Amino acid sequence: MSDRDGQGDARRAVTMEDVAREAGVSRQTVSRAINDKGEISPETRARILRVVRDLGYRPNSVARGLKTMRTSTIGLVVPDIANPFFAEVARGAADVAHGNDYGVLLCNTNENSEREWAALRMLESHLVDGVVLVSSRLPEERLREVVARWRPLVTVNRRCPPDMEGTGSVLVREAEAAEAAVRHLHARGHSQIGFLAGSPMAHSSRERRKGYFRALAALGQPQVEDWCVDCQPTIEGGVAAARRLLKTVPDINALLTYNDLVALGAKRACSELGRRVPEDCALIGWDDIVFASHVSPALTTMRMPKHEIGRQAMAVLLRLMDASGEAFEELPNTVWLEAELVLRESA
Repeated sequence: MSDRDGQGDARRAVTMEDVAREAGVSRQTVSRAINDKGEISPETRARILRVVRDLGYRPNSVARGLKTMRTSTIGLVVPDIANPFFAEVARGAADVAHGNDYGVLLCNTNENSEREWAALRMLESHLVDGVVLVSSRLPEERLREVVARWRPLVTVNRRCPPDMEGTGSVLVREAEAAEAAVRHLHARGHSQIGFLAGSPMAHSSRERRKGYFRALAALGQPQVEDWCVDCQPTIEGGVAAARRLLKTVPDINALLTYNDLVALGAKRACSELGRRVPEDCALIGWDDIVFASHVSPALTTMRMPKHEIGRQAMAVLLRLMDASGEAFEELPNTVWLEAELVLRESA
């Protein structure tokens, strides 16, 4: 039975040679028609494209990439696509990629460094043209290996070594933003301020810790390490961390939290413990995800430029992909963005 009888197609993929044979032209003519290049009459091009549709031919981007060393695909690695922050970053990156005729392979690591490493290896096997690595959870020594191996590469919320050619970073001034949040709480009369800090593996957590303690020192407030508690960056993580901290240190009257999900968890813990928000315990979240303004009381939060982070990361990567040799030196190695404190009812 021939491939055209239907069952052959189920056994193997249709090739360019199949299209050429059916259309009565050479393989090179098929390639020209598909890529809209070369001198081909409109009638021949139309006939070839009709055969392409009838046979269900799909160009093999990996095979093409072996010849051109380009696949027109970009790898995008995020820790948790269910988190609205990362979903919006991914959307911004994809908008720029698709606007420049690149496809995106999205990898979700579930906050797991081993899954992150496996995702990067998978992207390597797919010959992606570049990688955007968002909020990497890899330890420093392994991140340096990633930076050396997967280039062009742009990191988000984690800085690439500035001397590495073909790399870039998109960062937010998070330490300064954390300082602003603590100063706001202090100005509102809150002197016992705790911090639910997220994972110590996260660059953002380390930067916000830095700003938290720096602000307390500048304000002459107590700097108690035990008031800074690690937690999972989830609602459940916020419930557990806030419950533990508020039971241990009942005098705490304000909480800065790693993200809005943690803040929502802290709000639930306050309710369980009979603590009113903001009267007994003020809350400041981080990210300004869509839910932040719809809870009661509405959440005061540090707004991150989520979509713009993704857009900038992809724009930097595309410039790096188009650059070569000395042109790398003309590109900005790091793009800095600002966070904004959004005042609502919880603080």
